[in-house]
Amino acid sequence: MNENKNLKKGLGIHARRFIAYIVLILVTFACLFWFYVLFINATRSNGELQAGFTPLPSTHLLENWNNLVHGTLPVWQGMINSLIVSVLSAALCTYFSTMTAYAIHAYDFRLKKYIYTFILAVMMIPTQVTMIPLFVIMNNLGLINTYPSVILPSLFRAFAVFMLVQQMRGIPNDYTEAAELAGAGLFRIYRTVVLPLSGSAIATLTITTFMESWNDYLWPLLMLNDKNKMTLTLA
Repeated sequence: MNENKNLKKGLGIHARRFIAYIVLILVTFACLFWFYVLFINATRSNGELQAGFTPLPSTHLLENWNNLVHGTLPVWQGMINSLIVSVLSAALCTYFSTMTAYAIHAYDFRLKKYIYTFILAVMMIPTQVTMIPLFVIMNNLGLINTYPSVILPSLFRAFAVFMLVQQMRGIPNDYTEAAELAGAGLFRIYRTVVLPLSGSAIATLTITTFMESWNDYLWPLLMLNDKNKMTLTLA
């Protein structure tokens, strides 16, 4: 009787594992298929692209590459500009967001219990609503058509602070208390204890901020008018 139950249980496990593998294969195919489409389209001419999709590659890959490298579009300069803006935005946003989240988590101050309500309220404000005030501020500071005008608005992200605070709440107090007993100050605890234990949230924040800055179109369009400073989405 027990053997039959164990056999049925084992078959159930194998069946679930098989279904999981099938689902993972389908999801992997769905993700990688678009890279294949990208490669196929890179081998086709404009006329072939207008004719519709075909799963077979064409013979215009070298020609398209030559047009990309020696063409009139500043693709390489746009990639360099996007890389500068995205790396600095991700690094500065992560740095200041972690410090803000640690201050909210570690310090006891007046109205602290309302800080999460304020952060959630800020998260509900659409980005488009703040563009005109930000444009006026950047214009008054004389930062129009400069990299700082594109980077500075990304220094504070309400969602980043909210996510990091939730991550730091999960850190056991034993670690920070042991560091305090060892004579470490708040900044050293932040640097040597809190940051390493928040690595997963920091990595997620860095990647998402980098991708948002790389794909951003509207804000760089408002700030930059020099072709040599335009990001890839504008170039």
